[in-house]
Formats: sequence, C-alpha cells, structure tokens
Amino acid sequence: MKTKKDIWVFGDYRNYFQNRVTLQILARAVDLASTTGGNVCAVVFGFGVEAYAAEYIAHGAQKVYVMDDPVLESYSIETYSWLMAWLITKYQPETLLVGATRFGQEIAPRVAKKLKTGLTADCIDLEIDEKGLLVQIAPSFGGNLIAKIVTPVQRPQMATVRAGTFQELVHDDTAKGEILLLPLPKDLPKDKIRLVLSEHRPSKKQKIEDADIVICGGRGMGSRGKFKKLFDLAELMNAEVGATRPVVYSEWVSHNALVGQAGKNIKPKILMSFGISGAIQHTAAITEADFIIAINKNPNATMMKMADVAIVADANQVCLGIIKAIKEKIRD
Repeated sequence: MKTKKDIWVFGDYRNYFQNRVTLQILARAVDLASTTGGNVCAVVFGFGVEAYAAEYIAHGAQKVYVMDDPVLESYSIETYSWLMAWLITKYQPETLLVGATRFGQEIAPRVAKKLKTGLTADCIDLEIDEKGLLVQIAPSFGGNLIAKIVTPVQRPQMATVRAGTFQELVHDDTAKGEILLLPLPKDLPKDKIRLVLSEHRPSKKQKIEDADIVICGGRGMGSRGKFKKLFDLAELMNAEVGATRPVVYSEWVSHNALVGQAGKNIKPKILMSFGISGAIQHTAAITEADFIIAINKNPNATMMKMADVAIVADANQVCLGIIKAIKEKIRD
C-alpha cells in the first residue's frame, strides 16, 4: 500500500491559534511535492479533531489521516509514537515532517527508532536534490556550520522543522481534500502510564518568532546589567527580546532568546538591533524582517549595512534614550 512519494506532516493542534508550525510545514511540503509528486498529507490523533483536519486541508493538505477516539483525548507518548509507526508501516509514505516543538522533539526520535530510519532535528530548510531525495538542512557545531543531510536508503525520510522557518499558506475555504477516518488498531498496546490530572496554563508572553516587534541585543550592549535594559524597552513597546550567540553563551539571557541558525528564525515587522556586528549565524535568521533599525559604534558592521536605518552610536545610550523618551510621552 505504498503511497507513491507522499509527504506526511504530523498535526500538532493543541495550541492551534498560536502555534502555527504545522501549517508552516504544510506550506513547504506543498512546494516539495510539486517537485517529487505524490500527495501532501496531515496526520492527526485525538478526540473531536475533525475540525482540525478541515483546517489542514484549507492550508494545503490534500489528504488527512485522522484517528479520532476517546482513548486518544489525552496525549500519550507511548500510544502516539506507536500509532504513527503503525500507520507509516501500513501506508509507507516517503517522508514524515514534524514541528521541532517540545512535542515533536519527544515523539519524532521514538518513531524513527521504531522504524529504524534516520532523523534530522531542528531543520531550517528543506530541499529536493537531483535524485529526488529530501535534503534536510540544519545547523551543526553550535551554528558554526550548516549541514545538508539525506536519507538515501531507509524510509521514511524524517525531519523536525524549526518554527518560523516557513510562511504558512493563506487559508483557502474552497480547498478540496480527503479526510480518512481510521479506527484504532485492535492490537494497540496498553499505556504503561496513566494520566491522573492535567491543567493548561497558557503563557502570557508571545513567542519571539511570532512577534511584530523584536529587540535584539549583542555584546555591544556592554554588560549583563545593560543588556537587561532591553527588556525594559521591550515592555514599553510590546516587543520581544532576542539575542546573539555570544550573549546567550555569556549567560546574559536564556537560550530561548537566541536568534540565529542555532536558535530562532524571526520575521518581525520591526527589528531593532542593539550592539550587534552581524555574524552570518545571526543575520541568516533575520532576513525576512520587514524593517531593520541598527545601532552600533562601527558604521562598517554587517548589521549596519543590512539596516534600513543605521545609527552610529553607543547601543546602551540609545536604548536608555528611547526608554526615557517613551516614558516622557506616556506622562504627557
């Protein structure tokens, strides 16, 4: 029952309106399938999830495999990974793509292990080579190198994809697709873990890859204390704070703020860059920013050349000046 060169995307719908990584991957899968042939398919497990299947069709999926059962209402890594491996063995898709969320990082390696195939984690791009193989492009050696990886023999080709890497397709109400409602297999193993209670506590903070305004800081801010002023500015501007690798490695800020090949790709409407020279590891992740304002003492820094507005000045002093001006405007 081999499904030609079908590309499967694992649907993570649990925070659908904020977490768009599944839709972003579907968009890239549509591009890839135009070269390889086959269908773009989504796979959804859960209870009462048919509405999400329709959403995936509206965003590019031609077919959606749905397992909808009360048994699947609560996420179980054992059950979900077993079912995915079972479905892949039955339908034999060419490729499986999963979002590089905590959910995806947990389930994808287990599925790859069960199927004895390869997996490239945290991809920042996907291509098709002249042999029709999926080229899985991911940062390596702490972001110093970009690796291009293929799976020449084993199937499916598997990769997790970083959120914010691709742009989702526009919702299409007229899109047509097939929804396959599948029963649970009779030999589904019994879970070894029983869920007693769960509580969802949504974060009040938006993800940096989804923010309209991002304020990024580099070593040019001078110190950890001065860097923290960027958070004061971000609060006043309803923005998120990002950082370069040296800042993260110096522990001025957590790794979640890393913008670069080893961190997050961002595409804000406004990017403010404070004290960043512009190493390729960082600039590769900000190329889709609509408008860049760079502040640096060095007028020849790469970041200054990329900027729509370049300010030659001390980054810390400019940050303090903007904070003061905004506060005065608020008081007025």
